[in-house]
Amino acid sequence: MSGDPFDLTGKIALVTGGSRGLGLQMVRAFAKAGADVIIASRKLEACEAAAEEVRALGRRAMAYAVHAAKWDEIDRLIEAAYAEFGRIDILVNNAGMSPAVASHEVTEQLFDSVLGLNFKGPFRLASQVAHRMSQGEGGVIINVSSSGALMPLPGVIPYSGAKAALNAMTVSLAREYGPKVRVNTISAGPFLTDIAKAWTPEARARANNALGRPGRPEEVVTTALYLASPLSSFTTGAIVRVDGGQ
Repeated sequence: MSGDPFDLTGKIALVTGGSRGLGLQMVRAFAKAGADVIIASRKLEACEAAAEEVRALGRRAMAYAVHAAKWDEIDRLIEAAYAEFGRIDILVNNAGMSPAVASHEVTEQLFDSVLGLNFKGPFRLASQVAHRMSQGEGGVIINVSSSGALMPLPGVIPYSGAKAALNAMTVSLAREYGPKVRVNTISAGPFLTDIAKAWTPEARARANNALGRPGRPEEVVTTALYLASPLSSFTTGAIVRVDGGQ
């Protein structure tokens, strides 16, 4: 064990939505802490760019293109990860989307897409990996949710509902696959990721929370490292708010 309390040397981490935003920040942080990383998202080229960053730190990396709502693609991702690395120690369900549409204008296709990416896919990935972890040496699962699940906003009802389901899933999986598998949620508030490019200058500068501002992407890192590391050995089934005090 090194002097770093967040030491992840020898660990294997899989991050969905890992090529940008909060996911990329976690990929970088895990690699700097010593983990080998599997980066999965829709665009293989973006995953490869992130993988090159990991390799530059002296760690192993695998880039994998996946539609994180489709169970057949998720199952292939799991098989590829286990074939390459033999196990997954840390899983981060980070892929998601939150289109803002007036509720009466939401189509069935959009509703299904939002639920698929934010809940249906994460359920498949977490349940299958949790089972494998429980059969092996155990592991950690981190689901990335949203403050919108706790304080729902207008115009994003399918998203808020899906993230609320993700929060419930966290508690259920923690009970079902504990004690060898710990499962927690990062409940993220407004962050200045790629999505913020569409925000007004006012929204990028200020937020209706205790700190009065959106988060910088790197501000998710210490919470992710805490939940991924043995430092959080007595924390499971928790919804950890990282939202500036919404």
